[in-house]
Parts: sequence; structure tokens; C-alpha cells
Amino acid sequence: MSGAESKPESMVVSSPNPDTGEVYLPISAAKPSKSKKLTLIPLIFLIYFEVAGGPFGEEPAVKAAGPLLAILGFLIFPFIWSVPEALITAELSTAFPGNGGFVIWADQAFGPFSGSLMGTWKFFSGVVNVAAFPVLCMDYLDKLFPVFSSGLPRKLALISFTLVFSFLNYTGLVIVGYTAVVLGVISLLPFIIMSSIAIPKIRPHRWGSLGQKGVKRNWNLFFNTLFWNLNFWDSVSVLAGEVEKPQKTFPRALFAAVILTCFAYLIPLFAMTGSIDVDQKEWESGFFATAAAIVSGKWLQIWIEIGAVLSSIGLFEAQLSSCAYQLVGMADLSYLPRIFASRSKWFDTPWVGIVLSTVITIGTSFLDFDDIVASANFLYSLGMLLEFASFLWLRRKMPRLKRPYRVPMRLPGLMVMCLIPSAFLIFIMAIATKIVFLVSGLITVFGIAWYFLTKYCKKKKWFDFRYEVQDYEQE
Repeated sequence: MSGAESKPESMVVSSPNPDTGEVYLPISAAKPSKSKKLTLIPLIFLIYFEVAGGPFGEEPAVKAAGPLLAILGFLIFPFIWSVPEALITAELSTAFPGNGGFVIWADQAFGPFSGSLMGTWKFFSGVVNVAAFPVLCMDYLDKLFPVFSSGLPRKLALISFTLVFSFLNYTGLVIVGYTAVVLGVISLLPFIIMSSIAIPKIRPHRWGSLGQKGVKRNWNLFFNTLFWNLNFWDSVSVLAGEVEKPQKTFPRALFAAVILTCFAYLIPLFAMTGSIDVDQKEWESGFFATAAAIVSGKWLQIWIEIGAVLSSIGLFEAQLSSCAYQLVGMADLSYLPRIFASRSKWFDTPWVGIVLSTVITIGTSFLDFDDIVASANFLYSLGMLLEFASFLWLRRKMPRLKRPYRVPMRLPGLMVMCLIPSAFLIFIMAIATKIVFLVSGLITVFGIAWYFLTKYCKKKKWFDFRYEVQDYEQE
């Protein structure tokens, strides 16, 4: 093959057309773009906003199970979940540096059906998750302006938020990346100040509390809060084609983002659970703003509420970007018609993906916040189980695949690393409510039907599809 001949020291893995089985000459896995590429610092903050965006939203863990279990959850969970997911993302994103991300991984491991189903689960978990951020923003904003607490003003504010910041996404990924840096710094600063002020008031015995007597533990809320606040590490993989030198940049960015995220959650949690003594039921989303008023005063409360709004914008921007660029990668693999890979003439951004993601986000943003989070978690769990399986199978199927970053374990160790979070995923799915099972089941059925529908459309040539063979080197 021409790709192999030009690089005699390596071999090239080429993907066959999923419908005809023909193998084409390979082209670049990371399609060149005329826009500027993401560099290390903006990528770190994009990953940070893909996953966390600050400690906003971790408060329900205290409400659900008390201070001690909340602290232990945010101490232990990153090691059994966040670190393995980040390591897998670093290895596979550098081995398969295309905008398809996890869709490419499933496709290469198990074939086009798995790739298509992975795309469905991850896309819908992404857009459902994006819908949570305008809601979270309104939950903080209505503390400053009660008019946004319900009714028509709240609905109009949700729609306006989504439309305005979808347009910001349209202006370019590099702009979104540097916006994330600014938003991250401004939104974290009040928590650093609040935690510093709280230090003299900390009583360590409060950290050991298992909750108030008579308050029943809500394990569903507890685990969903942990999971929602610490997942989506792999979402950035669909931006690999937009990153400068992804083989070097991705591992560094993921490592830095893991550290930043853990400190952003743990420092305020230790400070506030140790320094204030309030009714456990008050620890709802948005309680950190109230805690700031108790510790310091109204001025810090307002700053945190403004920070929450800015954090919601950063979360929205980062995850909307991933949803839109995922559709580009799926179009490159012919899971979607060519139009989904269309880019703006002015900003070189995937405008079709942005518009579709925005429409779905608006449609789901009026659902109950807890149902939004639980549905996103369930769909994400399905995708992650397939992702873990793809990672392990690719190690066995393609042992000589060039991996610029490689998780330093052999296959048995990797199986153990994936087994623990997989057990947690199954647990999260088992405690889901009936409405979550219904929504997730319908989306899965849709994903299966979509795969066969696209095959039929390609056979009948009803839409224009393209298939880009990816160029993956072996050592």
C-alpha cells in the first residue's frame, strides 16, 4: 500500500468500507483543517469543563450520604474511575487521532455496528448532559433574580442561554478554548478565597459525620452525583483532529486536568463541611453560595453565584463542541450523511452538528434536573462498557499498533483496571428509575434502527455518504 511504502519502518492499518468490505488507500486520520489548532493550556481547560467546571453540583453528595461519605467519594472515586478513563483516553486518542474518538475505537475493535451504536449512546448522553447546564445556570441565577425561578421568564432565559452560547461555539474551537481558560480562572477564584477564609473555622470532627439521625441515605442521588461530576473524560477524544500535536499534547493535558479537577472538588468540600454546621437537607445544588454568605458575607455569595453562571457557560461550550465534532467524525466514517461534516466558511466549525445539538438541548432542558443527570449517566454507562471492551480488545487485536502513549500495564492488569469501574457502571444502571430505563431503551432502539437505515440509504444512494479510510501506523 502507498502509505506503507512511504514509511518502510512501519505498517498501516486501513479500515474497510463498512458496507462493501473494500479497502481504500489510506488518508490522514486527523483531517487537516484551515483553522488554528488547540494548544496545551486551552485543551486542559476544555477537558476540565468537559468533566467538572468547578465544585458546582457536588453539594447533593453531602445531602445524600453525609460529609464523611461525600469526602471519601470524591477522594476515592477519581482513582477507580477518572484515572482509568483518562489513561484509556490518552492511549487511544494518540493511537487514533481523528475526530471520531471513541466511535473509531469501537469501529476498529468490533466493526461498524458497534461503532454506530457507540456514536448513538455517546452523542445522546452528551446532548442530554449539555441540557443540564442551562438548568444549573438558572438554579444559581434565580438566587440573584427570583424572576427566573419558574414560569415563562425561566423558559425564555433557558432558550436564550442556549442560543447565545451555541453561537459562541460556532465562532471557533480556539476561541472556545481560550474562553474556557478565562471562565475557569474567574469561577475558581471565589472558592479559593472562601476556603481560605474558612480555615480558622474548621472543626475536623465534622468531617467524620455520617449524616444526621433520621435522614435516610439516598444512594441513587449519591452515586449519580459522583458519577456526573467525574465522568466524560473521553469526550475530548472527538476533538483530536483539532489539536496541535495530539500525540504529545493529549497525555499532558489529561494529566493536568485530572489534578485540577480533583483539587477543585476536594478543597471547597473539606473547607465547608468542616467549617459550617447546617441541616443536611440544605446541601442541594447551589448550596456553596449560601455557605459563602455564612462564612464571609453577601459579597462572596454573589461572586460564587456569578462564578456558577460562568462555569455553566464553560461546561456548555466544552460539551457542545464535543457533540458537534463527534458528528463530524461519524460522517467521516459514513455513519452519517456527508452534510454532518459540513463546516462554516467563516469559522471552519461544524455548523450542522452545532445546530442539531442545540435543538436537542433546548428540547431536553425543560425536563427535571435529576432525570437529565440520571439519563445522561445511563447512556454514558452503556457507551463506557463498550469503550472498556474496545480498549482491551484493541490491545489484543492490534498489539503492534503504534501507541505514542501507552498505559504501562499488560493485558491482565488492564482487565483489572477496567473491571472495577465496569462494576460501578453496572451498579449505576441497576439503580436507575423507570423513566431513565424507558428513555435509554428508546434511544438504544433508535440507534440500532439508525444503523440499518443508513445501510439501506447507502444501498439506495438516497444520501451522499463519504468514507475516509483512516491511516493508523503499526510499530
